[in-house]
Amino acid sequence: MDYISRIIHEKGFQHLCESVFVGLCQIVGTSIQVAIKRETRDIVEIMSRRLVEIDGFIHILSGSMREGFRLKGSDIDMMGWPNDHRVIWDMSQSEYYYTENKTLILSDSSMSPPGFTLLELLTPSKFLLSCVLMNDRLYISSALFRRQTQKHYFPGCREHGPCESCEYPGGFEYDMAYCFACDFWPPSASSWIDRCHSWPDREVVDVIVRNGCHIVPIGHPLGVHGHEHDEWRISFSLAEHKCVQTMNHCQFLTYGLLKIFLKEVINKQLDETNKLLCSYHMKTVVFWVIQQNVFPLWCPQNLLAGFWVCFKLLLKWVYEGVCPNFFIPQNNLFLSKVHGSAQGGLFQQLHSLYEKGLACLLQSPSIKSYITRVLCNPRLSICTDEARIISECDFDALFFFNNVGHFAEVLLTKNLNHCIKLLDTIEQFIRSSQTKYQVAVLQNLTVAILQKTAFTLHNMYTNTGLNKQMYIADRMSCHMLKSAAKFGCISDMVYMAIYYYKTSRYREALSVVEMTKFKLSQPCLIYSGYGDRERYTEAVGGKPWSTKIRQAFAKDIMLTGNICYINELIPEQQSVLEKDPFSILIIPLFVQLHLIEFLCYIQSDITLAQAALEKLKDLVHHDQGRYIEIVLRDISWEILGICQQMTGNHQAALDSFQRSLSQFPFSQIQTATQMRIQDLHIH
Repeated sequence: MDYISRIIHEKGFQHLCESVFVGLCQIVGTSIQVAIKRETRDIVEIMSRRLVEIDGFIHILSGSMREGFRLKGSDIDMMGWPNDHRVIWDMSQSEYYYTENKTLILSDSSMSPPGFTLLELLTPSKFLLSCVLMNDRLYISSALFRRQTQKHYFPGCREHGPCESCEYPGGFEYDMAYCFACDFWPPSASSWIDRCHSWPDREVVDVIVRNGCHIVPIGHPLGVHGHEHDEWRISFSLAEHKCVQTMNHCQFLTYGLLKIFLKEVINKQLDETNKLLCSYHMKTVVFWVIQQNVFPLWCPQNLLAGFWVCFKLLLKWVYEGVCPNFFIPQNNLFLSKVHGSAQGGLFQQLHSLYEKGLACLLQSPSIKSYITRVLCNPRLSICTDEARIISECDFDALFFFNNVGHFAEVLLTKNLNHCIKLLDTIEQFIRSSQTKYQVAVLQNLTVAILQKTAFTLHNMYTNTGLNKQMYIADRMSCHMLKSAAKFGCISDMVYMAIYYYKTSRYREALSVVEMTKFKLSQPCLIYSGYGDRERYTEAVGGKPWSTKIRQAFAKDIMLTGNICYINELIPEQQSVLEKDPFSILIIPLFVQLHLIEFLCYIQSDITLAQAALEKLKDLVHHDQGRYIEIVLRDISWEILGICQQMTGNHQAALDSFQRSLSQFPFSQIQTATQMRIQDLHIH
C-alpha cells in the first residue's frame, strides 16, 4: 500500500484524478447528461403541478434521481403532499390564504428539539383520523398520519425513515414520503441565510427561501419530551436540490464518488441495522466543504483532493459524534446512531481507511479499474473532454430511456378536458423551449397525450347510438394516432394497431403490425438497453433527434389504467385500478405485437392464430431478459394464458396463469389472474 500511495501522490496524481473523473462521468453522467436529466424532470413536474386538482396530491421526484444521478441500483424517491393543506409558522401568515380552499396547520416548535415540530390543526381537514388531543388543541400525529396514508396507498410496505418503502426484484426500492408543504422559510433556519456569503449565491438563496420547505412524518429519534410519535421533521429537500444544481460538475462528481465509496467500501457487507452512515451524511459533508470554501479549486485535475477533504471532515465528525444539519446546525444528524461503542467502531473503520490514503479507493469495484490503469502507467495521457467520454449511441440511449421514453406516463389523464389542457400546456412549453433535448421530451409528451386523447375520445362515443358523432370521433382519433406514430418512436405505431383492432379493422391492424416488425428488424434498433453501436452510428449518427427517435428507438407499451384499450385486458386493467386509480399497465413490446396478431387472426383464421400463439409461447417460455424484463414476466404469462384460453386449451391456460402468480407481482394483476383461474375451474 505504501508503494501504491507513493505512486498516487508523487508520479501520477493528476492523471489519476483525470482517470477517476472520466470513470465517474461514465458512471454518474457527464455534465450535459446531468443537466438534461434535471431539465426533463423539471418540465414534467411543472406540468404535473399545473394539472393537480385542488383536493389532490402533488407528487415530485426527490433524492438522487432528482439531483441528476443515474447510479446503478439507486432507489426511486418520491414526495407527495395534499395541495389543499399548508403549514404556517405563525398566525400572521394565515392572511395569505383563503381558508375556504386551504386547510391551515400551525407549526408549534416550543416542545420540540431543533429541526422538529408539532403540527396544530387550525381548520377542518380530511386527516382528522390522524389527530390527537393535547392541551385542548388538535394536533396531527405523524405516526397516525403514516398509518392512514400507508393503509390507503402502501399496504404491505415497510417504513424507511419518513418514507414507505416497497421492494422490487434485484433489491430495487421505491420510497414514497407523504408530507405537508410550507410556503415560508422556517425561523429555525434563518441563520443559514446570513451564512451564505460565497455559496450558494444570493440569487439562489432568495429562490430557496421563497420556495419554503416541507414537513415530513417522523419524530425525533430520541423521543425528547415524549412526543416522538406526534412530532414531524422539517425537510429541506427542495432547497438541497437547488444547492446540488448550483454545484459545478467536479463538485457533483465528488458527491457521487462519496456515495459510491459509502456503498461499496464503508457499508459493504453490513446489514441495515449496522449501517450508521447514509447518503444524506455524504451530501451534508459536501455542502459544508463547498460553503466553508476550505477547498477552492474544484476541477478534474484536483478531483481526489476534494474527495479527501470531504472524507477528513467526515472522519472528524464521527470522532466528535456531531454531524450538523446544513440548514439547522443545532440538529445533530448523528444523535440517534453514531454514539457510544457504535461510534468508536465506525471511527476505527474510517481511520483505517484514512491511514491507507487514496489507495483505499481500490476497495471500490466501480472505481478500481480507473485507478489501476494509471498505476500501471503513471504517465498515461487521459482525455477529460466530456464530449468524447461517452459514445453517441450510449449517450442517446441513456437520454431516451432515462429522460424521454417513460416520462410521459407521469402525466396521467382523467378525462378529455385533462387531455386538452395537457396539449395546451405542452404547446406553451414548446414555444419557450431553448434546447433540442427539451423539444425531444416535449415531442414525446405530445405523442403520449395524443394517444390517450384518441382512446378517451373513442370510448366517450362508443355505444351512444350517435352515429355522426361516432364517425367524427373516429376520424379525429385516427388522425391523432397517425400523427403520434409519425412523430413518435417505432413502438408508438403499436397504438394505431391496437385502435384498429378495437374498432374491428383487423386487416389494417395486421398491416401496422407487419410494418412495425419490419422497422424493429433494422440493425440500428435500440430497445430495452440493447443495440449495435456501430450500426446505430452508421444509420442515424449525427442526425436530428426527431430522426433518431423515429428510426432507431422502441420501448414497451404503456396502457393508462383508466382508459380501455383492449377489451380482452379489461380484467387486468381493473385489477390494477384497485391498487391505484392512476396506475399503468406495462406490456413488453413484442408480447403486445404477438397479442394483436393473435386477436386479429382468431376472428377469421384459426391456423394463423395458432401460429401467432406459438410465437408468443416461445417468447414467454424462452426469453432471458432480452425482450421481456424480469418485472414484466407476470403480465407476459398472463397474456399467454388469455390467448391459450381463447383457443380452448384450458390446461395450458391454467399453467400460464399459475406461472403468472408465481412471478414478482409488479403489474398488480393478481386479482384478475385469480378470477381467470376460478373461471377455468368452473368451466
